[in-house]
Amino acid sequence: MTIQKQRLHDAQVSQGRLEEQLTAAQTENLRLHNESQRVITQNEGLHHQLAQLQRENTELTITATQREEHYQDQITVLTQARQQLTKEFENVAHKVFEERSHQFDNRSQTRLDHLLKPFREQIDGFQKRINEVHDATQRSQASLYTEIKNMMDIGLKMSQEATNLTSALKGDSQQRGAWGEAQLQRTLEMSGLIEDAHYEAQKSFKDEQGRTKLTDYIVKLPDNKHLIIDSKITLNAYDRAIAAETPEAYTLALKEHDLAVRKHMDDLASKDYTNVLGMRSPSFVLMFMPIEPAYIEALKHNKDLFEYGYRKGVVLVSHTTLIPILRTVANLWMLERSQVEAREMGERAGEVYNQVCVIAERLSRLGASLKTVSNHYNQSVTALAGQQGLYGKVSRFKELSTKVTRDLPDLQPALVDFEAERLELIVQKIETNPTETEATAN
Repeated sequence: MTIQKQRLHDAQVSQGRLEEQLTAAQTENLRLHNESQRVITQNEGLHHQLAQLQRENTELTITATQREEHYQDQITVLTQARQQLTKEFENVAHKVFEERSHQFDNRSQTRLDHLLKPFREQIDGFQKRINEVHDATQRSQASLYTEIKNMMDIGLKMSQEATNLTSALKGDSQQRGAWGEAQLQRTLEMSGLIEDAHYEAQKSFKDEQGRTKLTDYIVKLPDNKHLIIDSKITLNAYDRAIAAETPEAYTLALKEHDLAVRKHMDDLASKDYTNVLGMRSPSFVLMFMPIEPAYIEALKHNKDLFEYGYRKGVVLVSHTTLIPILRTVANLWMLERSQVEAREMGERAGEVYNQVCVIAERLSRLGASLKTVSNHYNQSVTALAGQQGLYGKVSRFKELSTKVTRDLPDLQPALVDFEAERLELIVQKIETNPTETEATAN
């Protein structure tokens, strides 16, 4: 009996050890399961981000190609207009002045040069502006391709980001807030936006009661409008979810994470940024969550979370969903700059058009004046040397007087064609087609 009791005791001890080992193995298995779920979630985020980047790369490439074709068409039209104007005036100048240069004195030539000099300067300045716009377009496209390459490199930097994320989550609230603002700053820069020019940090405003409202980031839009981005969301509950060792703890932490996100949405809605004095913002605030898995887990745990925030004027975004919004803003600024430059070129084209009209009108008046002078000259020659002119009446005086020492010169009418009619047709053509000329310049 003693031996049997001893064996029974040993078996019970062995069974206890096996149960302890089984418990430890189950705990380790749960931890490995949680770690596997976290890795799967990160992998899904990476795949989603890669697909988004590939779509955006395709869209940006198409946009860049279309913008290049647009600028090339503009440059071609403006160059053809310049060549046509130059050719037309060269023909007029050559016809009127070079072929008839012996009929003008040095004073007329100097006056012509004085008239044409402003026009040449306008043409040269116009061509210079076209070249500057073309160079700016090339630089803009080079910058755009660089931004696309930088965005494609995001996937290669995820390992380093994971390390930074771990350090930030283990730090205090101030450190986490600074890390979140740094991630938002990086997202803004990657989107091609420039600080101060396109966005500002820690911008303060006054509400109707005189209270100060401080925004994390304000993104400027064309027409003096704004977008507000907040980056101060707390992720303590998500930190506990990552460190959870049991499914119950993990589920509880995610529920707290959902409540924290909802509370921050309520706080942002209560600040009523959109009605602050001096703020021209759409009726919503972008709530930036710097950790992509935290964003995904929040929406997976509560599928109505996004709609909940949207009803309150708060849109939940992450790095992946914020990038397309900011890239759209950057493209709006590029389009605004292109429109400004197009307006400037249109104004310069209008100035050149006005100069063309002035010079053509002056040439037309000059041709008419010269034609009038020629008519007066021919009438005087006819009155003096014609068949009934003074020559025939005074020729008898030479035979009667011995004091005549000079002969009457041989006067002939001047056959002069100043092509004034051609100048009038040119002026009429320009005046009847101002819309077409301005459209070509624009």
